Amino acid sequence: MDAFRGRTQTTQGIWIARATGIDPCTLIMDLEGTDGRERGEDDTAFEKQSALFALAVSDIVLINMWCHDIGREQAANKPLLKTVFQVMMRLFSPRKTTLLFVIRDKTKTPLEVLEPVLREDIQKIWDSVPKPPAHKQTPLSEFFNVEVTALSSYEEKEEQFKEQVMLLRQRFFNSIAPGGLAGDRRAVVPASGFPFSTQHIWKVIRENKDLDLPAHKVMVATVRCEEIANENLAKLASDEDWLELEEAVQSGPVLGFGKKISSILDKYFSDYDTEAVYFDESVRTTKRQHLESKSLDLVYPAYQAMLGHLRAKALNMFKEQLEQALKIGEAFAGAVRDCMETSLAEFDHGCVDATVQQATWDSLKTREKLRRDIDNHAASVRATKLSEISAQFEKRLSEALSEPVASLLDAGSRDTWPSIRKIFIRETDSAISGFSSSISGFEIDEKTANKMVENLKEYARSVVEKKAREEAGQVLIRMKERFSSVFSQDSDSMPRVWTGKENIRAITKDARSRSLKLLAVMAALCLEETTDKSEEKTDKIESVLSSALLDNGDGSSAIQERSVSAIVSPLASSTWEEVSPSDTLITPVQCKSIWRQFKTETEYTVGQAIATQEASRRSSTFLPPPWAIVALLILGFNEFMLLLRNPLYLGVLFVLFLLVKALWVQLDIASIFQHGALSGILQLSTKFLPTVMGILKRLADEGQKVGASSNNANGSVQHVPLQDQESDFSSQGSSSASNLTYSSSLTHRQVGNVDMRVA
Repeated sequence: MDAFRGRTQTTQGIWIARATGIDPCTLIMDLEGTDGRERGEDDTAFEKQSALFALAVSDIVLINMWCHDIGREQAANKPLLKTVFQVMMRLFSPRKTTLLFVIRDKTKTPLEVLEPVLREDIQKIWDSVPKPPAHKQTPLSEFFNVEVTALSSYEEKEEQFKEQVMLLRQRFFNSIAPGGLAGDRRAVVPASGFPFSTQHIWKVIRENKDLDLPAHKVMVATVRCEEIANENLAKLASDEDWLELEEAVQSGPVLGFGKKISSILDKYFSDYDTEAVYFDESVRTTKRQHLESKSLDLVYPAYQAMLGHLRAKALNMFKEQLEQALKIGEAFAGAVRDCMETSLAEFDHGCVDATVQQATWDSLKTREKLRRDIDNHAASVRATKLSEISAQFEKRLSEALSEPVASLLDAGSRDTWPSIRKIFIRETDSAISGFSSSISGFEIDEKTANKMVENLKEYARSVVEKKAREEAGQVLIRMKERFSSVFSQDSDSMPRVWTGKENIRAITKDARSRSLKLLAVMAALCLEETTDKSEEKTDKIESVLSSALLDNGDGSSAIQERSVSAIVSPLASSTWEEVSPSDTLITPVQCKSIWRQFKTETEYTVGQAIATQEASRRSSTFLPPPWAIVALLILGFNEFMLLLRNPLYLGVLFVLFLLVKALWVQLDIASIFQHGALSGILQLSTKFLPTVMGILKRLADEGQKVGASSNNANGSVQHVPLQDQESDFSSQGSSSASNLTYSSSLTHRQVGNVDMRVA
């Protein structure tokens, strides 16, 4: 306060005291000056906070203003008032504070002239302040009462200054009365709550960041550096080199991508540094970081596109190399590892080339995605290859098992299932050995490998089971073929000729027994058992079937009636004893039905054989009974002696015999009368005349040939004795008859064979 010591700050912080001699009780707050040099231009937050605190707490606020500062922007505290007004409307409700502007060192300019100017400036500040929606249309008078007074210069007019101060002091007496300085105040706080209220208001003001405004040079640097940054960012966005690079990277990888991008960015960052070098360093650095962030955001999509091309290129390289490696026979797991290392190394090399110096981007996510893609492709190829290998060995098993199993089942012998089991074990072990060797290069874990081997075993078993069920579905056909083969062929596999000596009953029983054996073999799947157990199981099934079907089928009806329960009981079930339902191919009930149908369809063949045998017996008996022969000898003695006395009759009879023999052979009398006398007579009536005409024609042709040969040899006709002609004719007739007899025999056998097969 000593003028001789110089001009310094007289008030620091906020001081508060009770005014003496003023009624009612009035508290006076003295605030630190708003433009003191002690805090400097960079520390203006406290003066704004204290000004807002004064407006929020006080009913009357005295604002000192030098007279010559009226009309100026900064000296008149306009920025301060603008900030304080804006924050006050947002934080506090209207409470009608009186703003008393005290004009210091009044000049010759009248107060009446200065006051309108000051009020107009205050109103402009209020109108320009951004207001919250609740106070968009709120006038200044809702928040403040504006009063203006003036004081003369203390140094030049000390007495007048003191008088004016005393007058101003008088205005504070009864200031809350109507018409006083604070006569229309609102939201009055009781004295007991005043400390808490002021504490809360100060806390709210301290936490508000809008009052932490920068200094003037900081604001200028902020605005200008932001403009420079935006200009360079716009130039970067329209740069031709950048646009060409951006377009090129969309279609494929660009060599030297990182260096080109870094060069372009470095150019515009350098331009920014050159233009903003003279501004505040902190602001310049902040805005440069902002420019870098925006610029990197601009080029980041291109960088991502570049990484995408590198990832696709590396993935395609992996696919091609893996395919080539597998073609030349490399192990799958080793080929995958080698190709993966090569592809990832190529990707890493491309990422180094695409690295932007100004950025800290990481390509790990893209690399991990590439690795996942490689793993997925490798897994897909592995699954495909394993599936192909499995299909290959399954096909091999199917080819190795289907035909042998079908052949063995068709044979239907006692060792059918042991033989099938041996083939099954041999082929399965061979396939498993080859399969294990084929998948060893995949480095599959033991559990998975064992599961695949088990699947292959199950497939082999399914092949056998499927073929067995197919053959079981055709068991009736197989049984009929077996029956026909045994019944119609002898032990040398030659067709049987039913001459009357064969025991058809025994042959039929043997054929049915072998067919029943085939049914027993087909009834159950005996693949898992050992040789002894499978044979024992087959024997048990055959025994049940034989006792229930074969033995009772050949007995008398009385025996069948007595053993009805024995027949029905073993086959009245859907499963066999000691055979699981899954291994049952033909149930006992089905066996009974199949056997009944089999017997029905084979009885005709047996009947045909019996009929053929009876016909053969009848046709082979040509001699009359002995009594007839004796009668012929006694009664025909005279005729026999006549033939001996006259040999000519004997020659005629011999010729007639030859003619009858030729007709017998040509007409095949035995076969004609095989099916009955009536049908034989009808056939003989149609064939007799053509056959006689054919024989006579042949005799005429033979005579002409003999005559022609005689004329050519001797030039004259030579008469051949009748006896010689008869002898030649007899020899020819005998030969023809012999041939015809053999032909007839063959024809008879063939006809019999055809009958049996058709039956």
